Amino acid sequence: MSDTLIMAGRCLRLTRRNLDTLIVALVLPALLMVLFVVLFGGAIHTGTRYVTYVAPGVLLLCAGYGASLTAVGVCQDMTGGFIDRLRAMDVAGACVLAGHVAASVVRNVASAALALGVAIALGFRPHAGPLEWLAAIGVLVAFITAMSAVATALGLMARTPEAASGYTFVIMFLPYASSAFVPVRTMPGWLRGFAGHQPITPINRTLHALLLGGHADALVALAWCAGLVAVSLAAAGVLFSRRTAH
Repeated sequence: MSDTLIMAGRCLRLTRRNLDTLIVALVLPALLMVLFVVLFGGAIHTGTRYVTYVAPGVLLLCAGYGASLTAVGVCQDMTGGFIDRLRAMDVAGACVLAGHVAASVVRNVASAALALGVAIALGFRPHAGPLEWLAAIGVLVAFITAMSAVATALGLMARTPEAASGYTFVIMFLPYASSAFVPVRTMPGWLRGFAGHQPITPINRTLHALLLGGHADALVALAWCAGLVAVSLAAAGVLFSRRTAH
């Protein structure tokens, strides 16, 4: 645990010292909220104010963008000699990977909080009580953890930081093909099946229900998050062992 916290602190310090990474991690989510609400909101009709409909989805989208930084960071550690130096210090590889996941969760929670503040400034008015807020935060953190774990595995798959960033495109695309930005019923028939049964839709529906009322798919949402974490960590363990076998 001590080594994991040290690795997480290292990742956060690297983020703080890299201005480009800091901008992507904190400023981009706020810009995305403004983009969807101010620029696109007037042209999209969902039966309610668009900021009310889209705010939970943008929070999930931010986690996808933040996860790309995690994938790049893991790949840089694997290709830059950092792992080789740790072997002489008897630091387990699992601690390095767990540190990346923990740092990613902290970064993405901060960016989500900033994006939520911008949404409230633009007119988002959740009417959740304390318990609903705690549940919504729990679901969001679970999703962020899942995306961070997936990004860690993708970073181990990639041979270059550029490839790692490209691999995470799939993560960033999922919110668009879900109920996060428009109702699934408005999509072409061939896309509705995928949009209705991929992980983002039940997670977005659960966040929306907890913050604004409505039907929640909490069990399905948490099952998706737990499954993604379990599969990603198992894959990361295998990939890390293969990359460091020599």
